[in-house]
Amino acid sequence: MGLADLGRIDEVIHGRLRLGIMVYLADSDVADFTELKIVLEATQGNLSVHLKKLEEAGFVAIAKSFKDNKPLTRVSITPLGRKAFGVYLDAIGSLIGGKD
Repeated sequence: MGLADLGRIDEVIHGRLRLGIMVYLADSDVADFTELKIVLEATQGNLSVHLKKLEEAGFVAIAKSFKDNKPLTRVSITPLGRKAFGVYLDAIGSLIGGKD
């Protein structure tokens, strides 16, 4: 397919930090905000902005609660997010010649 697959690249996922979030959640299903911040070496503000964008697309769900009187934000990949990520990976694979 090659360049024809460029249109299948989801711009919401394609950003470096958003891609990192999706990769991490695809493997772990759920992560807390601090965990993502550390693993992705992101600032709190930057991570918040990118999570919001993924949430608005329906790719992640964000749950806020408290643990030991401290705020706890948990992020999980949604079924739509998992499907979109699979399509993204297929498109990238086709672009680089990994699939015919």
